[in-house]
Order: sequence, then structure tokens, then C-alpha cells
Amino acid sequence: MTTGTADAEHPRPRGPSRALAAAGEHGAAPEHGAAPEHGAAPGHGAAPEHGRRPARQRSLWRTVAVPAEHGGWGLTAEPVLLGLLVAPSASGALIGAVATLAFLSRTPAKLALVDRWRHRRLPRTAAAERVAAAELALMGVLAAVVALRAGGSWWLPPAVAAPLVTVELWFDIRSRGRRLAPELCGAAGIASTAAAIARAGGASWAVSAGLWLVLAARSTGAIPFARSQVFRSRGRQAATRATSLWQAVAVGLVLAGWVAGAVPLAALLAVAAVATWAAWALHRPVPPIKVVGFTQLGIGLALVLVTAAALRLA
Repeated sequence: MTTGTADAEHPRPRGPSRALAAAGEHGAAPEHGAAPEHGAAPGHGAAPEHGRRPARQRSLWRTVAVPAEHGGWGLTAEPVLLGLLVAPSASGALIGAVATLAFLSRTPAKLALVDRWRHRRLPRTAAAERVAAAELALMGVLAAVVALRAGGSWWLPPAVAAPLVTVELWFDIRSRGRRLAPELCGAAGIASTAAAIARAGGASWAVSAGLWLVLAARSTGAIPFARSQVFRSRGRQAATRATSLWQAVAVGLVLAGWVAGAVPLAALLAVAAVATWAAWALHRPVPPIKVVGFTQLGIGLALVLVTAAALRLA
């Protein structure tokens, strides 16, 4: 802290950051046999109609500038909201803006890097480079303002998370971003925003680390669960046992944080309740994917509110 294409591999179930998006991500590089992308040269005799050009221009810019995955918005908003609820500050709000820009810039940066990796230059490439450059420049300005206002301790959580984000980007460039490993790495990386905001607002290192741990555990359970639900909705066999094990891992992470005194008991109980529900839901009929997506958004918001309330009332 994703855009209508297929991986070279068979379609894979996707986590909240992709599984709950519209089918196919606009703008990602297609693999062998995939249909042409937006911005690719049309075939012979496929000259654009005169009256349709403005609409195509808007579609191109929307492809390179607007993330297609709906769940990614939630995974970005949750740490921002949690950090500000626990330790509100103007610097924290600016860090939240930086995190949002990081999420937005991932789409154009990924498209530009994919095209460079494949040694090609499409009409979308220049647009993606311009959008990414503008968003990254604004991120730099905001980060500099935060550094002047809040000192230096806030940047340590994002610095620790940088390797996780790098792993996700490495998979993205190779059109492998839908695999489980980059999904988990990216979600855990963006969760560090909560710790950065908390530090900027004066929270202790223990509390800041606890916020990061709670949200990292939430995504550790939620992403495999959402992938399995997507798989099941397509009539394919899902690895329900492995998904249930991921729920246990999520609870184990928060339990360790509670034992260390960094995570409130209410957050531990909330994560355990969600994990138990997820393990049960894997053996029930799959609801429509939109319902799965909105349910995950509601669970994330509830976990944020429970954790923040527990810390504020302690």
C-alpha cells in the first residue's frame, strides 16, 4: 500500500483485494491467448468511430487511475481508521492520505512496470506513467510534511513493511499478483499504516504494534476465506481445510499479541469469533459474491471499532 485480465495460470480464487472486484481486472497485462487490452492497437479495419473517441479516452484514464478491486479500499481504510481512532492527530491524517495515495498509485505503477517488463509500449503506458508519477510525487510531499511535524518514529513501521510490499509488487510485475503469498504480503504491509498513525499521534510502541498485528491477523484469515468462497461459487473444490488452518493462524497471532500485552482482550475475542464463523461458513452454501464482499467490509469495520473502543476505554 488493485486492474480486465487473466493470469497465465488457470483463474485463481482471489482475496478481498481482488476476489471481490469485478470479474477481470482492467489494464493488467494479458497472458497467452488473452483478449487485447484497453489501449492496445485495434486489429485491421477496427478504426475507432469518430463519435466514440471521448468515451474511449475516459475509459483509458479510468483503467490506469482507478483501482478495480473493491476490497482493496477496505483493506486500506481499516488501518487508517483504526490508527486515527486510537491516536488522532493531524500528522496521522496526513499519513492516512499517503497510504491512500499508495493504494491508488499501485494500479498505474503496476501497469507501467508490467509493460516495461514485457518490452512493450501501449497507449495506456504513457498514461499510467503520468498518473503514477503525479501520485508518487504528492506522496513524497505529504511524507515530508509529516516528517517535519511528527518527527522520525512514525516511519519505522512502513520501513519494516517495505519488504512485504516489495514482494507483492514483484508478483504484480509478473502478472502473478493473484496468488496467496502476494495477497497476504500486501495486506500485512498496508496494515502497518495503523502503527505509523498511532506513533504519529503519540501512542506507545506496544499499542502501535498491537494495532498492526490485529489487522495483519484479520487479513490472514479473511483473504484465504474470500478466495475459498470465490472458488466454491464457481463450482470448484476449495481447500477448506487449509482455509480453516489460516483462521487458526489468525487467532494465534492475536493471542500472542494479547499475551505480550499489546492487543486488548476484546480484539482477541473478536478475531476468534470471526475465525470460528469463517470455519463454519466454509461448510455452508456460498452466498452471492457481493454479499461475501459486503460481509467482509462489515467485519473489518466491526473489528476496528471493537479494538479502538477497547484501547480508548482501557
